[in-house]
Amino acid sequence: MGDSLIIAIDFGTAYSGYAFSLTSKGEEIDPYVKVWGEENGLETPRTPSCILFDKQEEFVSFGYVAKKDYLSKRGQEARDMFFFECFKMALYDKEIKRDLMIKAANGKSMKALKVFAETLRFLKDDAMETINSNAKGRKFIPSDFTCVLTVPAIWDPSAKQFMREAATQAGIVSEGNEDKLVFALESEAASVWCQKLPAEGFITQNISRNTLDQSPGTQYIILNCGETIDITVHEVLDGGTLKKLHNASGNDLGGQNVDRKFKQFLREIFCDGVWDEFEQNYPSEVQKIMYFFTLFKKRDQDVDIPCSFNLGRLAQTKKDIEKFLEGVQGASWNEGSIKISKEKLRSFFDESLQGIVKSLDIILRRGYRIGYILLVGGYADSQILQRRITEEYIGECNVLCPFRPQEAILKGAVMFGRNPAVVTSRKSAFTYGLGIAQRFDVSKHRADQKYTNQDGEWCDDGFMKLAEINEDVGWNIKSFSLFPTSSTQITMIYYLYRTRHKGPKYVNEEGVEKIGGFLIDFPNTECGLDCEVKLNIKFGSTEMTATATDIDSSATKLIEICFGMS
Repeated sequence: MGDSLIIAIDFGTAYSGYAFSLTSKGEEIDPYVKVWGEENGLETPRTPSCILFDKQEEFVSFGYVAKKDYLSKRGQEARDMFFFECFKMALYDKEIKRDLMIKAANGKSMKALKVFAETLRFLKDDAMETINSNAKGRKFIPSDFTCVLTVPAIWDPSAKQFMREAATQAGIVSEGNEDKLVFALESEAASVWCQKLPAEGFITQNISRNTLDQSPGTQYIILNCGETIDITVHEVLDGGTLKKLHNASGNDLGGQNVDRKFKQFLREIFCDGVWDEFEQNYPSEVQKIMYFFTLFKKRDQDVDIPCSFNLGRLAQTKKDIEKFLEGVQGASWNEGSIKISKEKLRSFFDESLQGIVKSLDIILRRGYRIGYILLVGGYADSQILQRRITEEYIGECNVLCPFRPQEAILKGAVMFGRNPAVVTSRKSAFTYGLGIAQRFDVSKHRADQKYTNQDGEWCDDGFMKLAEINEDVGWNIKSFSLFPTSSTQITMIYYLYRTRHKGPKYVNEEGVEKIGGFLIDFPNTECGLDCEVKLNIKFGSTEMTATATDIDSSATKLIEICFGMS
């Protein structure tokens, strides 16, 4: 079981926030969600994932405040500052290195690790300030809490490791209390929350009286609609625990794709280099236009996007601004605003919605007994998305969207932190294995893999399977015995591999990828080749963890698996 004091941080691509719980174990959890934007007349459960640094790369502000600070800057002052937004996409579908650089709005680059660490530091510090201002005399410190950090289910292990390092730099965890940081997959966190909601907790109430956690055997899809899309299938087991039936699949055709289509449309309208010059010289005004669009894209109606002063001025140097909009289908000039028709607004969603439906269709053809599709995440607020998914699958399964779909992930993450074992079974995304040397057997091994040392003939680069693709992996620990290949060996270096094939024989086969490695020490070499190390690996949690026990001394240590970062 987890701790009773939980802080959950939802570090999203477009928006971020946090929730916490101070309730004792055994009590019903009612997570407190921080409300943002009150200084701007707003009340939102998350704040924009925007961070501002000065020209010396020192942190200035985050969220709505950062956006406001940046938008208030003019000319050279704005161009000197480092403003980042949607920077989490830098970790999507990439090999992550410690020295990864990301570009700010001014075109200059900073180390991604610093940008991510300062974001987490701000959210952690703000959470502690909120908690202590309401703590009635008690003074809490970060180490009192288990911190749950949400991550997309489609992320690579190297991205999670990157986030763990950023969290360490942010002071969320320190050496010796690494278990105080828990990763929750966004779709699983949302699932944990949604399955406890009564019928009246959803915008559409086509659900039975029972909550999902009281309906064992029910299978449902979690469609996590953020700036990226990730889709998971869960089944409710007896007792309300969850079994993952389908590994997360998804794409980058989320809300950010809609934003890109809108910006592309503006570039087509303000041709002859007008938009490009505006984007280069007035990045803060570009941010303001995109902010208005973010609000309007939740609706399914005509929208008016205010035209900024400098965009109008640049346009006027070429021709009257009205002329740019003449003949443009779905857009017109309306007294200082660009009026976009409902039909044109819907067209910005086309590629995104087609990609989502295609991904859902693939899953629904696999023969699951899907009763519901649950829409969660900030993009799920869109009326256009809700209507399309509902119409697409009417008669096949019910489409549910909780009230405040952004909060589902945050509140579920708090509950997950209290009891991570609520997801009792996951699917292994790959076949995992270790590269090992074995005694050479001419009837089993390739001759080109043979090498000789003082202790005999060995076959190098063998693939020792640890888990198979699509295997159900629970919270149980898998154990493997490892032995040295030299009687004088004091350290063994092991590399971890993955593949989508079920049973490779060698690590150098096609489709086998090295993803990390670790060291194991032998404190005593007196037993020679009989020195045994017991490797215990847990695959069923959101992070792969391992310990090694030297059988001779009974000494156990945590193995640090390095996933590609260097």
